Amino acid sequence: MSARRAGVVGSLLMIVFMAVNLRPAIAAVGPLLTEISDEFGLSGTAAGALTTLPLVFFGSYGLAAAFLPRAPRGETLLVSAMALLVGGLALRLVDAPAALFAGSLVAGIAISIGNIAMPAIIKRDHPSRITTVTAIYTVAVTAGASLSSGLAVPVEDLFDASWRLPLGLLAFPAALAGLLWVPRARRAAHAARSAPPAAAPRGVAAVVWRSGLAWHVTVFMGLQSLLAYVVLGWLPTICQDRGMDDATAGYVLALSAAVQAVGSLAVPVLARRTRDQRPIVVVVVALTMLGFVGVTWAPIGSVWGWAVVLGLGQGLGFATALSFIGLRAHDAQIATQLSGMAQGIGYLIAALGPLALGALHDATGGWSVPMIGVLAVSAVMTVPGLAAGRIRAVGEPPAPPSGEVNSAISGHIPN
Repeated sequence: MSARRAGVVGSLLMIVFMAVNLRPAIAAVGPLLTEISDEFGLSGTAAGALTTLPLVFFGSYGLAAAFLPRAPRGETLLVSAMALLVGGLALRLVDAPAALFAGSLVAGIAISIGNIAMPAIIKRDHPSRITTVTAIYTVAVTAGASLSSGLAVPVEDLFDASWRLPLGLLAFPAALAGLLWVPRARRAAHAARSAPPAAAPRGVAAVVWRSGLAWHVTVFMGLQSLLAYVVLGWLPTICQDRGMDDATAGYVLALSAAVQAVGSLAVPVLARRTRDQRPIVVVVVALTMLGFVGVTWAPIGSVWGWAVVLGLGQGLGFATALSFIGLRAHDAQIATQLSGMAQGIGYLIAALGPLALGALHDATGGWSVPMIGVLAVSAVMTVPGLAAGRIRAVGEPPAPPSGEVNSAISGHIPN
């Protein structure tokens, strides 16, 4: 293996190991929520907030980044994110409800920092492989969430311990990931001191926040995330209301989540066969709508197949949305700000989905009206998706008078 290839493989492994730590702090709580609620006497609303509130903070750093006097390096952000995450995980182990919620919010902020930093690092270090590396990153994020939620209760039972053991153990891989990135953070800091001063974040942020293309990327990110959290929060309940037992309904959700990895890996394959990402957006919307129709109204015995369709659509959607951040940014600085905007606003939009669906279900007593709303959101997602899928870039220089295709934009075609 050549030194260059070894460097690329090493960089990918670093990204994967960081990615698998960006969801377990949230995903592992669900299987343990009943036990946690019983210990602290939490109401249903408080128990729901324990898992929902951190999602609101998933984009918090992105909203704050535009106001920082100087943008930290991506490696520094990742090390800081893991340090915060370890602190939040430790705080949740304190025997007090306030510490439990505070630790969850700290974990949400830590994950936010990692969410924002990683797409910019992918853009900077793998500019010719954005869709491929983003797909790998997305699969690692999904795998981390799936493994942590699936192993939380077995680990607790294996050691005959309380819920604190599986949640506390999550601090070890997070700490290791942070330590692995420390040498790169030091090298990046040294390089930054010897490099010419970069543009002020506020100036770059102004370019991004005033860009219509950036808003298209942001809205697509928000709507596909909203639909993902609707599935995460309500798919088992929909199946249960249709006659499934609790365990089987949970397996339907697990199947859909597992298939998302396949959908994510399909993005670079499809991208090599299309001029831009607009056909992928059409496929995302079509699969998502078909999946929701099937799990809601098709015969209950066919739900497994429709869960696969839904998982493929959502896997494609998540990887495409993250790829847009790198593909539609002219450089790494723009990518950092676009990542902050798209995920900061996007996760705020996403947090409304499960709440709105629950309210519609309570108001109507069924799932037809809520699902019609979900289908409407899926259809609307086509508009920003098609706009974001065209080959352009936020912050690109004006096109030459001759009308020739700008080579910088041509370089954004994924391979």
